[in-house]
Amino acid sequence: MAWKVVSHPASFVGGLRSLIIQSLHPLAMAGVANHSDYKGRPLARLRRTAYYVAATTFGTTAQAHAAAARVRAVHSRIRGTDPVTGKAYSADDPETQLWVHNVEWHSFLVAYRKFGGRLSRSDEDRYLSEGARAASLLGVPESIVPKTIGELRSYWARMRPLLCVSEQARQAIDFVLDPPIMFDETLAYQVPVRISARAALALLPRYIRRIVNLPEPGAVEVASGMMIRSGSMLLRLPLMREAPSVFLGRETYELSARAVRAFRVGAA
Repeated sequence: MAWKVVSHPASFVGGLRSLIIQSLHPLAMAGVANHSDYKGRPLARLRRTAYYVAATTFGTTAQAHAAAARVRAVHSRIRGTDPVTGKAYSADDPETQLWVHNVEWHSFLVAYRKFGGRLSRSDEDRYLSEGARAASLLGVPESIVPKTIGELRSYWARMRPLLCVSEQARQAIDFVLDPPIMFDETLAYQVPVRISARAALALLPRYIRRIVNLPEPGAVEVASGMMIRSGSMLLRLPLMREAPSVFLGRETYELSARAVRAFRVGAA
């Protein structure tokens, strides 16, 4: 089920949604703000994350473990004191990793619901259960990862009082929703990224928009959603299937394409 959801072209919109929500956890945001190069090299950061998701979702066992090992090596060096809460943060803290995983995995599902199609509750539970195995690769005990929609809702209720908009979070959210124009390799992707960001904004739950003080979705967000839906259909056409490789990187694309081919064979 994870292959079906994450291989959908709208997963990119889900990824942007997750970045907005993830930034509201002060310890997770402190690690990103103090140790990440996302502002200076956004495309490189995106491609690293996309490859990790692809390897742990579509790759072989060896590929998944190798990708996780690289991430864990980086995480082992990310630690410090959060200026907002005064608490120590660490990228390899299981609770912080659980937040990042749950937001990301759920955001892919939200994007699929909007642009891909309907899933039964049992299929959604199966999807979350498969995601728990991916989370465990980074050292999160599988026993604490929500494996059903009901468990995930309970998790959101527990986390909601801990969320806040720090200055670091505000900068990260602004970067996602209104990325600066950079005259480098990212320039060619400005329009599709901005459309995707507006579509992601429309997928945020109301309580998140209230915390961040974001407006309700308007005409721009509705139009962006329509373009994402049309674009997702175009990317399924033979002549357009390889277009994402230019943006996400060839290796990431090949891993995802493997899943798409498997589904076509199974549906034939």
